[in-house]
Amino acid sequence: MQDQTAVSPVTAGSNTQTGKIVYIDNLKVLLTVLVVLHHTFITYGAPGGWYYAEKTTNAAALIPMTLFVAINQSFFMGFFFFISAYFTESSYHKKGAVRFTADRLKRLGIPLIFYSFILSPVLSYLVYRFALGHDITFIQFLGGFHPWIDFGVLWFVAALLLFSLLYVGIMLLFKSKPSSSGKMPSVLTVVLFALTLALGSYLVRSVFPVGWVLKPVGFQLGHFVQYIALFALGIVASRGKWLRIVSYKMGKGFAWMVGVMIVVVFPVIYYVKVVTNSPIETFNGDGHWQSLMYACWEQFIGIFIIVALLGIARQKWNLQSAFMKSMSRATFAVYIFHPLVLISLSMLFRPLNADPAIKLLFVAPLAVIGSFALGSLLVKIPGVKAII
Repeated sequence: MQDQTAVSPVTAGSNTQTGKIVYIDNLKVLLTVLVVLHHTFITYGAPGGWYYAEKTTNAAALIPMTLFVAINQSFFMGFFFFISAYFTESSYHKKGAVRFTADRLKRLGIPLIFYSFILSPVLSYLVYRFALGHDITFIQFLGGFHPWIDFGVLWFVAALLLFSLLYVGIMLLFKSKPSSSGKMPSVLTVVLFALTLALGSYLVRSVFPVGWVLKPVGFQLGHFVQYIALFALGIVASRGKWLRIVSYKMGKGFAWMVGVMIVVVFPVIYYVKVVTNSPIETFNGDGHWQSLMYACWEQFIGIFIIVALLGIARQKWNLQSAFMKSMSRATFAVYIFHPLVLISLSMLFRPLNADPAIKLLFVAPLAVIGSFALGSLLVKIPGVKAII
């Protein structure tokens, strides 16, 4: 969503006629939709933190909602880091260190400042006024508002800016240049990579369990083993031009493995939870064996999904309509402003006397449509489109 390469690149590019990796643009739209749905599911019952929540107690709804956010969490933000790094490499060598750094500070830094000092107070006020029932003006609310440094969902942008600056430092130090060819890693290499991420995540979560947040930047360090590794892998992939050579056969093979992880392995984990009467906290870290089991499932399915999406989309989704092109252009704006749309809709549906799982059915599609409609309008504004 930056450069347009930072959060989800618009210049992703390549069908066989134009040389543009169009399928990455299309995947970017899919990932952004999942971000909106992820936070909507958390609002109405799935585990996780959000500005406002109405949690359903209906087990029949909670289990699939939990599975949905667990699968999302396993790959979608790591995938964003991978894609961003892939196009960071070419952008750096095209612009040079000074221009690249200035561009990142503008395209990532300005949204961070805007979100923290303008959008974040608005979001908090909506909940404070309409959910908690405090009948005060926005100006009165600002008088007691804190903290002013709150990146919210833009923790990703903050991390990406940090990773990008570290990348610039490493490139200047080692004078590294991209190679002109490469080959995809083998299936065994991919599996071993996922296993390494699982063990690393387990060790980090022994100290920083899932849910532990580094304030004020909002980093959940329990997930950062994957994020750092996939950003680094994106640089390697760019040098090997993996996005142009990943095969449909490889994608299909990993798609079958994803199915096994969902249909076979996840029910086993759930069964273990029930039989051992393990609270959810034991799966989050602190050295519990359940945490190791979950970290393995999470990293295996996450990496498998990424490879499956790349291989299949390159073959089947490498054409782009005008509608998808406009959707792709709006994704960074959607990422920034979807909390405003989602929270507003949540406040609108709050008086409805219905189970939160029912509200989800209405709010989820409206949040996606509303977020992309707003994002599409914002990127047409001259000052805004120069940044996002």
